[in-house]
Amino acid sequence: MTLWTELARASTEAGDDIILRQRDDIYEIRFNGIELMSNIMWRSEAVLSERSLRRLEDMRQPRVLVGGLGMGFTLRAALDLTGPGAQVTVCELIPAIAEWNRGILAPLAGHPLNDPRVDLRVMDVMDLLNDSEAGFDVILMDTDNGPDFLVRGDNQRLYERNGLNAVRDALRPGGIAAFWSAEISDPFEDRLSEQGWDWQREDVQLPGGRVDAFHHIYLARQAAMAPASARLALAGRP
Repeated sequence: MTLWTELARASTEAGDDIILRQRDDIYEIRFNGIELMSNIMWRSEAVLSERSLRRLEDMRQPRVLVGGLGMGFTLRAALDLTGPGAQVTVCELIPAIAEWNRGILAPLAGHPLNDPRVDLRVMDVMDLLNDSEAGFDVILMDTDNGPDFLVRGDNQRLYERNGLNAVRDALRPGGIAAFWSAEISDPFEDRLSEQGWDWQREDVQLPGGRVDAFHHIYLARQAAMAPASARLALAGRP
């Protein structure tokens, strides 16, 4: 068997270790020793875009936010489905991952960062959400391995009440939020229901023939706006 070759390595101020490695035609990004993304198991990332955008009445010029660049497959699917007037903002926390997507990883998803509709922000998506008024038609969250399988502890806030409130506030009326997850998350489902989201979970079978191997996508629309006092109370809860 061919051994892995390390292509690049980066670190964060918090001491996280990010490795890009290759074996034959397989590329993999590992974060603190955990697989974050590969070009083998990417289909569910594309489905995250497809099943969200196809729920829009008009896909010609939506405003889309992609939380997490990965290897660009979520972004590529969004670009392929939308028209020339679309605006797609991509948030990527790790500068090195953005750099790799402009270099060695770029061909995997067809050079999506070269598309003029793309606005790449190298920053924490939570900061962008907190600074955004209701303006996105679709928000696609693929920042981690899901609510219960984090490779970066700080990302937990994205799946908690405050994070969901920030997502809600950044959506236009009738907008769609979608969250990618490696596992079914009962606590996350409870939070979606508690906050009044109209949501459903769609299971995407993984390649390889295993009938019990799935990734999962949570699709959620804004429900009726809760009273301000109730939303402030929720925001103060962990």
